[in-house]
Amino acid sequence: MSDSSRDTAAGAGWGDAEQGAYRQLMPGRVEKISWLNPRLLWAARNGVLASWFGDPTGRTRGRLVAQRASAGAPADKVIRRTEPDEFSFMVIGDTGEGDEPQYAVVPGFLRVSQGTSFAVLASDVIYPVGSADDYETKFFRPYRDYRAPIYAIPGNHDWYEDLGAFMRVFCGDAPPPPAEPAPRPPGRAWLRSLLWHRPRPDDDRRLTQARALRGDAVQQAVQPGPYWAIDAGPVRIIGIDTGLLGVLDAEQGAWLREVSQGPRPKILITGSPLYVDGEHHPCPIEGGGTVDDIVSAPAHRYVAAIGGDIHNYQRYPVRLADGRTLQYVVAGGGGAFMHATHTIPRVSVAGVTERDFRCYPLRGDSLAFYSRLYGRRLRLRRFFALTEEEAQAVVAERLGIPPTRTPRPQVRVTRRIRLVASLLGAGSRPERRRGFRLPVRKIYTQLFSPGSATYSPPFFKCFLRLDVSPESVRLRCHAATGNLAQELNPPVEDEVTIPLV
Repeated sequence: MSDSSRDTAAGAGWGDAEQGAYRQLMPGRVEKISWLNPRLLWAARNGVLASWFGDPTGRTRGRLVAQRASAGAPADKVIRRTEPDEFSFMVIGDTGEGDEPQYAVVPGFLRVSQGTSFAVLASDVIYPVGSADDYETKFFRPYRDYRAPIYAIPGNHDWYEDLGAFMRVFCGDAPPPPAEPAPRPPGRAWLRSLLWHRPRPDDDRRLTQARALRGDAVQQAVQPGPYWAIDAGPVRIIGIDTGLLGVLDAEQGAWLREVSQGPRPKILITGSPLYVDGEHHPCPIEGGGTVDDIVSAPAHRYVAAIGGDIHNYQRYPVRLADGRTLQYVVAGGGGAFMHATHTIPRVSVAGVTERDFRCYPLRGDSLAFYSRLYGRRLRLRRFFALTEEEAQAVVAERLGIPPTRTPRPQVRVTRRIRLVASLLGAGSRPERRRGFRLPVRKIYTQLFSPGSATYSPPFFKCFLRLDVSPESVRLRCHAATGNLAQELNPPVEDEVTIPLV
């Protein structure tokens, strides 16, 4: 087994390593996404409009689901697969920016996924707005050599064009649903409708041609809608659609309660993780209750809840009141720009402490990555750029934990290193979080996303393989750095065996 980032700096992708062969898979011309581009921000305005003027996605989703039902989709939205009691599947989240980091995941993904029955894309299949024209380079081309079906749940970016392209690709060429009656002026709904971003009439002109890239019979799958359940072997895998704002509509909430019944072990796949960045986000359901109420109920027998949307890997093994341990996982490192892990404070939530918590990239590697990025951007490399050893040491000091990789040689943490860590929002101990904090902690990875500046390794991407048997589920997080060594033998960054009996 190759070294992981927990073993060596080279295992994390640092150093003068040989770059992988992923560029050979890419199209000749790659559109660079920059979230500083005003035109892109305007195209992605629907999330802001929904938060200001009311979220219409529940009604739109209801019409889409009703349309699929009238076309013959199963009423219970359950896909029944004939898997043996032992099978494997892949989970990869937040994939579709179509650039180097996404394609750098593909060679390792194809190696690790050999022998798997299917894959699930967990949130944000296509950036920036889920357009049909983007599916060729951001879905069909990168995964054309994966010889099994791919199912998906949408993320908020897929909803920026009312989920039209997603439904056509994953739900059997579903035409757009009948439009809602036009709202009367001058109310909030009318203003939202006036400003709402909608797909162009000719937005799918390349879709038919793109489908040929994944045109073999073994690659085909049609799902009953944007949310679904899969019965496979001894488990039920349930995918939910959290829309633009991370909320379930009442109709989907009622369905989730229904398909969660029974003794069969269950795994949730969601676009909004329930535990993330050291905090609990239970995901509200319109009309009352939360998704986590359903997931944590003993009678429903959930063993894991895996969420996308946040572009890294995190795992929280939460021990429930009945003695079970439920694995809450963030798995959004499939291709989009990396969300920092060094901003995660010392973990103390629902009984989970630093001893139990896992993340990838390691906090120190995340801080080193961002310090070098902003050193280049601000032309202050000598001041901003931290070595991976300096970053590991200052994170350990700030959190009061031993470094994951012991710095060699021993690093002295200077005032400059501490200042850079503070400016870049490095996490702190819980007892230190009440005081003044620089606003950059929440701003710099969002407003100044590194998506347009990270076109060379290490990328710190990841994906999951789950091996299911009647007794257990083995979950492994594999890394993809963009370097050849990790491409040929993707290291295991985290592994846990989840009992089913």
